[in-house]
Amino acid sequence: MQLFREAVSSLSEQWLATSLPSRQGLDRAAMGLERLRERLKLSGIWEDAPSMVTATLDDGLGQGLAVIERYAAVIGIRLFSLGLMRSPEAVVDACRLHQPDYLGMTILQFDTEDDLAAIARALPQKTRIVAGGPVFGADPDFARRTGTHYAARNVAHFLDFMLDRAC
Repeated sequence: MQLFREAVSSLSEQWLATSLPSRQGLDRAAMGLERLRERLKLSGIWEDAPSMVTATLDDGLGQGLAVIERYAAVIGIRLFSLGLMRSPEAVVDACRLHQPDYLGMTILQFDTEDDLAAIARALPQKTRIVAGGPVFGADPDFARRTGTHYAARNVAHFLDFMLDRAC
């Protein structure tokens, strides 16, 4: 398991030090990690994998969410994908049903602030929001106001965050 964690960490550190590759490069890197994980006969970077519900409120394309879901699966997170353009009620209902460790969201627009804050207030106590999207970079206080526990700038930051929780 340590070898797989080191491979994930090395990739994350490389991207944090330079920049992310193209989408095709991200896909190739994910496939490489998947092959390593399978060769090592591991389910991921944890003995007891966390779970994550994923969704978007205002993103009809979901490119960022697709990347995060791919890498979450690669590192062994148990996923419950709700899909795109979900209502706050649907997100909260899924979190109450599945009791995930994390809620993964992509947020594109500032007009979702009230919805995201309402979701944060209604989540199970153990569920932490890990979100990304341009609003978090444009307004550094957006995460605090909405109850978001961690705003990931990109997949490298997401992996780094999750690796810290795997120790």
